[in-house]
Amino acid sequence: MVATGSGENSSVTTVQLWSADGSGCWTAGPARPAHNARDGWTTDHHAGDLQSPVGVFTLSDAGGKLADPGTRLPYHRSASFTLDGTGFQGEPLAGSFDYVIAIDYNRTPGRSPLDTSHPLGDDRGGGIWLHADHGGPTHGCIALARPDLRTLLTALDPAAHPVIVMGPANFLSQ
Repeated sequence: MVATGSGENSSVTTVQLWSADGSGCWTAGPARPAHNARDGWTTDHHAGDLQSPVGVFTLSDAGGKLADPGTRLPYHRSASFTLDGTGFQGEPLAGSFDYVIAIDYNRTPGRSPLDTSHPLGDDRGGGIWLHADHGGPTHGCIALARPDLRTLLTALDPAAHPVIVMGPANFLSQ
């Protein structure tokens, strides 16, 4: 999967799922609109910087407040996947964590996305997820429309070792 924004300071992103056939040919799925962090992207992410980390990260676990929609990823359902209040543009945040896919930035794969241990240290931040879009920028996550998120949840196969490549287009083209 590729999540890319138009510039380093942009919070507007496009997410695209790519799949390989048996011969190694890659096919791109539809480009889907999304949001990333309010202040864009960084190669040196830290807690509270309001930027999304740039890099290639595995996708190993999922979860949410709602029942498993049929993902093959380990799914952790909990009422703790709750977010209230409003976003940076006054948009309601309720329901944003109904479904999430953990992006393995500063987290231990195989644990619930709610796990707060951070192998790189708490100052490097954590809790970077794919989650439902609330209509505005995030703190560091990638947010896409709920139907698109459900599609990803059911499409990702842990046997294929899914990853997300994320960052601004100029960085990813290097």
